[in-house]
Amino acid sequence: MDQVHVVRHKVLVEGLAIRRVAREMGISRNTVRKYLQVSEPAWQEKGGKTRPVLEKVTPRMDELLEEWSPRTTPKQRITGTRIYQQLIEEGYKVGITTVREYLREKRRQTAEVYIPLIHRPGDAAQVDFFAVTVEEDGVLRKVWKFLMRLMYSGRDFVWLYDRCNQLAFLDGHVRAFAYFDGVPRRVVYDNLTAAVKMRVGLERELTERFAALASHYLFEPCFARIGEGHDKGGVEARGKGIRLAHLTPIPRGRNLQQIATVLLADVERAGGNKVDREGRSVLERFAEEAKKLGSLPERPFEARRVKLVQVSKQALIRVEGGQYSVPSHWARLEATAYIGVEDIRITCFGEEVTVFKQRRGTRQVKYRNYLRELARKPQAVRQVAPELLAELGEPYGKLWKVLVGTHGEREGARVLAKILAAILDHGEEAVRHAIDHAIASGRQDLLALAPQLHQVSKRAEAQVPEALREYSIEAGCAADYDVLLVGGEA
Repeated sequence: MDQVHVVRHKVLVEGLAIRRVAREMGISRNTVRKYLQVSEPAWQEKGGKTRPVLEKVTPRMDELLEEWSPRTTPKQRITGTRIYQQLIEEGYKVGITTVREYLREKRRQTAEVYIPLIHRPGDAAQVDFFAVTVEEDGVLRKVWKFLMRLMYSGRDFVWLYDRCNQLAFLDGHVRAFAYFDGVPRRVVYDNLTAAVKMRVGLERELTERFAALASHYLFEPCFARIGEGHDKGGVEARGKGIRLAHLTPIPRGRNLQQIATVLLADVERAGGNKVDREGRSVLERFAEEAKKLGSLPERPFEARRVKLVQVSKQALIRVEGGQYSVPSHWARLEATAYIGVEDIRITCFGEEVTVFKQRRGTRQVKYRNYLRELARKPQAVRQVAPELLAELGEPYGKLWKVLVGTHGEREGARVLAKILAAILDHGEEAVRHAIDHAIASGRQDLLALAPQLHQVSKRAEAQVPEALREYSIEAGCAADYDVLLVGGEA
């Protein structure tokens, strides 16, 4: 365009001859005459001329593409170089540039055209999992990031889980809906096994637990096409953005819950500062969207997996590769474990205990569960004394130091076993009060506990109905049975 302007100015304004202008500009006189006739050049579209070589090899390239298509993978795909090699082997005379240009144009013509969508308040959210790395208690480990993104406001809920399984998937929904204080009408997913049991054509059969979740919160599950992650491109792009903006450098923390809490606060703070083209922040847009979200049910969904477990003779159960102690009188019974993300609730014959989940291959033993056995086994008390005293707390630690200092570990363990028996008979609070009194008075034997425990017994007796107080229940003794067996006197 600049050349056209210069030529026209030299001839029409400066009055130079066409021959001279052509010589100075390095172009032909015919070109100068053409520029004088038009004020700007006429652009020609590409593809107007014939390409006989391409027309000759095009049918064979199409045949190769169709023939090789079933024998490819995303990483072992058909390239222009491979097609070119095959054509040369078959005797075609063609250049590699021609082959590559044809394949490039063919991909352009067959590529999907994306439709710009409109997201309305409260209408849709997108969900996905992402693998990330964290440093938990000084150890680098791979964990999974659950992300739910409200598409209108762009507000995110993010949480970290040990595993990418259905339990984490369901728990993430419960936490996200509680965090947003509402439920979107639709939620878009991949075809993940936590949600889809079977797919027949366009129809999907949901897993029982996911169907129960959708029914509980009354939202419509929607699914992307197989292998088309861009159908939920909002959460895909945001997941990568959070990984770079909030998980780099690798976050540290004592445990995964602490790291997840800090991450969520970080993402929320960033959302308050980020504005869209209209100048509104994520939180301002969410204030509008919150009015359109569905209301939460009265109770949250119970995102736990139920499993029957066998209690061993050691009063231990095994769940997801970890071992946990339960009350000793559950030994050799069957219990029900309600497995959550962070803890496990265990029930047996109306009783219930809750334990925190441990990593696979570890064991969590609480010696409070074995008080009845420890009361009869002083040697076992001696072996587990540090762990038991840490669970019981003070003043049992002080008492143990006094007992060991006065009697030694062996006799001290015997005395402590009797105190554990007193806990079973009178309750932990009463025994703790009696121990405090004994230590304060400087006594170092069990006699100091007797008055205190006797008062507790009197108070307990006062609660027995008067008509039953005259009855006494005698306890059997092993020595009595020995006498009967040898025929002696009791």
